[in-house]
Amino acid sequence: MRGALMGRILEVLRSTPVRAGFLLLALGLAIWAIAARWDEVVDALARTAPWAVGAALVLSFIYVLLTMMAWRAVLADLGSRLAPSATASVFLVSQLGKYVPGGVWNIVAAAEVGSDHDVPRRRSVSAMAVAVLLSLVGGLLLALAVVPFAPSEIADRFGWAFVALPVVIAVLMPPVLNRLLGMLLRLTRRPPLETALTWRGVGEALAWTLASWIAAGVQVWVLAVGVGMTPNVPTLLLCIGGYAMAWSVGFLVIFVPAGAGVREVILAVVLGGSLAAGEVLVVVILSRLVLTIADVALGLLGLVLGRRMRRRRSTGV
Repeated sequence: MRGALMGRILEVLRSTPVRAGFLLLALGLAIWAIAARWDEVVDALARTAPWAVGAALVLSFIYVLLTMMAWRAVLADLGSRLAPSATASVFLVSQLGKYVPGGVWNIVAAAEVGSDHDVPRRRSVSAMAVAVLLSLVGGLLLALAVVPFAPSEIADRFGWAFVALPVVIAVLMPPVLNRLLGMLLRLTRRPPLETALTWRGVGEALAWTLASWIAAGVQVWVLAVGVGMTPNVPTLLLCIGGYAMAWSVGFLVIFVPAGAGVREVILAVVLGGSLAAGEVLVVVILSRLVLTIADVALGLLGLVLGRRMRRRRSTGV
C-alpha cells in the first residue's frame, strides 16, 4: 500500500505540468533575486567602469560552463557520456534550481532532466554530489593562496576551514568515494552504480573545477579593479583565493543558521584591505548580479536545447 502511494506521488512529481511549474518557479525566483535589490544594482553599476561589468559578465558565463564540464566529466566516469548539447540541456537547466529555497533542488532537477537522456537518477545525483565535493576541495586549495595577501582576520576567523581539507581529499579518493556512494545507495534502497569512479575521471573533473574557480576569482578581480583596486598579481591571487574561500566556508557552515550570507561577509573581509567599504559592497553586489544573469541566460539556453532535442526525437529526424 505504502509503495503504491509513493509510486503515485513520484508519478505526479515527474509529470510534465509539475516539472514545467518547477522550472517557471526557479526562473522567477532567479529574476526576483535581481529585482529585489534593483536600487543597489543601479547604484553599483553607476560606480563601476562599464568595461569591468562587461568582462565580469563574460567570465561568469565561462565559470558556469566550466562547472558544467566538471559535472560532465564525473557523469562520464560513472558511465553516462552525454553529447555537449545534452549536457547543456541537463546541467544548465538544473542550475536554476539553486534559486529555489531548500538547497537540493538543482540536484533534483538534474536527476529529472537527466532521465530524459537515459541517465539513471541515482547516477545523476551521485555525479552532482561528487561535483560539489570537488568544488569544495578545489575551493579550499585555491583559498590557501589568499592567506599571505589577506587581512590577518581571515586566518584568525576562518583558518579552521582548512582542517576539513585533508578529510575531504581522503573522501574523494576513488576507493573511498565508491564505497561511500555504495553505502548511501544501499541505505536509500537504490540499486548500486554500474560503473565505479576512477582516478582519471576524478582528476579530470578536479582540473575543470580549478579552472572554474580561477574564472570566478578573475571575475571578482575585474570588478574590483573597475572600482579602484590596484591591478597586480597579489590582488589577482587575493580575489581568486578569496572567492574560493568564501564559497567553501559558506558551504561548510550551510547547516548553521548564522551561516546565512557568510560568503558575502568573507569576501568583504578579504577585499577590505584593498578597497573602501563602499567599493567592496559594489563588487559583492555586481558579482552576484552577473552570476545570476549567467545562470538565467544559460538556463534558458538549456531549455531551448532540450526542447529541440525532444522535437527531433518525436519526429525521428
